[in-house]
Amino acid sequence: MSYKTILLNLCIDGSIDPLTRVAIDLAKRFDARLIGFCAADAPLPVTMAPEGAAVAAELWEQSRDEIRRQMKERRSEFDSLVAGAVKTDWRGSIENPDHALVRSSRLADLIVTSASQGASTGDSYRTADPGSLVLRAGRPVLVAAHGTADLPTGKVVIAWKDTREARRAVADAVPLMATANEVTIVAVDRRPDDWIKDGVKDVVSFLAGHGIKARTEVIKTDDDEANRLIDFLASINAELIVSGAYGHSRLREWVFGGVTRSLLNEVWLNRLMSS
Repeated sequence: MSYKTILLNLCIDGSIDPLTRVAIDLAKRFDARLIGFCAADAPLPVTMAPEGAAVAAELWEQSRDEIRRQMKERRSEFDSLVAGAVKTDWRGSIENPDHALVRSSRLADLIVTSASQGASTGDSYRTADPGSLVLRAGRPVLVAAHGTADLPTGKVVIAWKDTREARRAVADAVPLMATANEVTIVAVDRRPDDWIKDGVKDVVSFLAGHGIKARTEVIKTDDDEANRLIDFLASINAELIVSGAYGHSRLREWVFGGVTRSLLNEVWLNRLMSS
């Protein structure tokens, strides 16, 4: 089990250097092809006067021309940073970033992205929504810590809940956990029972079958489970968090589970999430 194609989502605004270096390092580790990806679009100017339609269309096309120019710069920066270190490809698209990225996810074993604003979307014409991506891509998504240029995986924590999403995330993260020095499976619950403890033991057994040794932590809490999990991650200096992602669409917005939203909002964390 390995990652043979990695899709790197690059925002059209801001520096791409740190995130690209994370993806290059991963591509080297797994001898994977790295696909640089960038998508953005411009909103169509609104006009109430019929005679303004032509002007609005011209302004819109000018905005899209500027995006094309920026996208060429992004590709040039990407090529310069990679400098032949790994096999690469490039995908650029003038359209809604969410739709374009989800569609392109079929190319990849793993998607690498950032979430500088946490679970919030930002400008939906210029930034892919990380929460939407995690829930819609059908691929594991590595949400890198904001500003990080490397991905240490010595200390990995699995945020365990006995759900389809968490089971999928554990399986998706096996290639990364195989290189870890320490893997901890943590379950946080208000009333941890034998069912939870047995589930954690089964995950230990699954990982052992892949040559991965893991320890367990079952934490009882009277506080908010998401907050208690974040406190635990900080206390052991976790370097990568593996978690299922939970949510649903309501009125064209994504509503996330409490732990999913908390993990997305903790921009200092490296998170591998699956749904």
